[in-house]
Amino acid sequence: MHLFTNEARQRNAETRKVYAAYEIAHTAVDFVAAICFLIGSILFLWPVYEIPAVWLFIVGSMFFCLKPTLRLSREIHLWRMGRLDTLAERAGD
Repeated sequence: MHLFTNEARQRNAETRKVYAAYEIAHTAVDFVAAICFLIGSILFLWPVYEIPAVWLFIVGSMFFCLKPTLRLSREIHLWRMGRLDTLAERAGD
Protein backbone atom coordinates (compact mmCIF):
# COMPACT_ATOMS: atom_id res chain seq x y z
CA MET A 1 0.00 0.00 0.00
CA HIS A 2 1.43 3.36 -1.04
CA LEU A 3 0.91 6.77 0.51
CA PHE A 4 -1.32 9.36 -1.19
CA THR A 5 -3.44 6.88 -3.15
CA ASN A 6 -7.18 6.99 -3.60
CA GLU A 7 -7.33 3.24 -2.94
CA ALA A 8 -6.16 3.75 0.66
CA ARG A 9 -8.86 6.36 1.27
CA GLN A 10 -11.70 4.28 -0.14
CA ARG A 11 -10.76 0.88 1.31
CA ASN A 12 -13.69 0.68 3.75
CA ALA A 13 -16.09 2.79 5.82
CA GLU A 14 -13.51 3.39 8.54
CA THR A 15 -10.86 4.72 6.13
CA ARG A 16 -13.46 7.01 4.51
CA LYS A 17 -14.36 8.31 7.98
CA VAL A 18 -10.70 8.97 8.85
CA TYR A 19 -10.13 10.68 5.50
CA ALA A 20 -13.18 12.92 6.03
CA ALA A 21 -12.07 13.90 9.54
CA TYR A 22 -8.63 14.91 8.30
CA GLU A 23 -10.17 16.88 5.43
CA ILE A 24 -12.34 18.81 7.89
CA ALA A 25 -9.28 19.56 10.03
CA HIS A 26 -7.27 20.61 6.95
CA THR A 27 -10.06 22.94 5.80
CA ALA A 28 -10.39 24.48 9.27
CA VAL A 29 -6.64 25.11 9.46
CA ASP A 30 -6.70 26.64 5.97
CA PHE A 31 -9.59 28.91 6.96
CA VAL A 32 -7.90 30.08 10.19
CA ALA A 33 -4.66 30.82 8.33
CA ALA A 34 -6.51 32.83 5.68
CA ILE A 35 -8.41 34.83 8.31
CA CYS A 36 -5.17 35.61 10.16
CA PHE A 37 -3.59 36.89 6.95
CA LEU A 38 -6.68 38.90 6.01
CA ILE A 39 -6.99 40.60 9.39
CA GLY A 40 -3.23 41.11 9.55
CA SER A 41 -3.29 42.76 6.13
CA ILE A 42 -6.08 45.11 7.18
CA LEU A 43 -4.28 46.01 10.40
CA PHE A 44 -1.22 47.07 8.39
CA LEU A 45 -3.27 50.00 7.11
CA TRP A 46 -2.76 51.70 10.48
CA PRO A 47 0.81 52.03 11.82
CA VAL A 48 -0.37 51.73 15.43
CA TYR A 49 -1.53 48.14 14.72
CA GLU A 50 1.68 47.01 13.03
CA ILE A 51 2.80 44.69 15.87
CA PRO A 52 -0.52 42.80 16.10
CA ALA A 53 -0.51 42.54 12.30
CA VAL A 54 2.95 40.97 12.35
CA TRP A 55 1.82 38.48 14.99
CA LEU A 56 -1.21 37.54 12.91
CA PHE A 57 1.10 36.87 9.97
CA ILE A 58 3.27 34.65 12.17
CA VAL A 59 0.24 32.74 13.49
CA GLY A 60 -1.16 32.42 9.96
CA SER A 61 2.19 31.09 8.76
CA MET A 62 2.20 28.50 11.54
CA PHE A 63 -1.25 27.34 10.43
CA PHE A 64 -0.06 27.11 6.82
CA CYS A 65 2.83 24.91 8.06
CA LEU A 66 0.31 22.70 9.82
CA LYS A 67 -1.47 21.88 6.54
CA PRO A 68 1.16 19.54 5.04
CA THR A 69 1.67 18.04 8.49
CA LEU A 70 -2.02 17.10 8.60
CA ARG A 71 -1.86 15.62 5.09
CA LEU A 72 1.16 13.48 5.90
CA SER A 73 -0.35 12.42 9.22
CA ARG A 74 -3.57 11.40 7.43
CA GLU A 75 -1.70 9.33 4.86
CA ILE A 76 0.39 7.57 7.52
CA HIS A 77 -2.78 6.89 9.52
CA LEU A 78 -4.48 5.36 6.45
CA TRP A 79 -1.33 3.40 5.57
CA ARG A 80 -1.20 1.93 9.08
CA MET A 81 -4.87 1.00 8.85
CA GLY A 82 -4.06 -0.91 5.65
CA ARG A 83 -1.15 -2.66 7.31
CA LEU A 84 -3.46 -3.75 10.15
CA ASP A 85 -6.01 -5.03 7.63
CA THR A 86 -3.27 -7.05 5.91
CA LEU A 87 -2.06 -8.49 9.22
CA ALA A 88 -5.62 -9.40 10.21
CA GLU A 89 -6.13 -11.18 6.88
CA ARG A 90 -2.90 -13.14 7.35
CA ALA A 91 -3.90 -14.14 10.88
CA GLY A 92 -7.24 -15.42 9.57
CA ASP A 93 -5.59 -17.70 6.99
